[in-house]
Amino acid sequence: MQVPASVGAALWSYDVDRMDDERDKRRIITNVLNRGASDAVAWVRQRYSQAEIREVVLYPLRGEWNERSLSLWTLVCGVPSHHVGQQ
Repeated sequence: MQVPASVGAALWSYDVDRMDDERDKRRIITNVLNRGASDAVAWVRQRYSQAEIREVVLYPLRGEWNERSLSLWTLVCGVPSHHVGQQ
């Protein structure tokens, strides 16, 4: 997968050349929103729909999110914080 260096930096523990932007979208979105610089976040917001990003925020990968980052993205995506993680 071809990604900007800033996106690769947020995925430092993964071999981005072997990642698939559809198959690995939860991981990519999570890492970039959690740890990425503004240009990496812009890339994710251009690459994935608001609905895809919102779903990742609504159903976060357990133990992967920084609490402050998740709080910010629940606001940005319009997800009530009491709904996060509920199915």
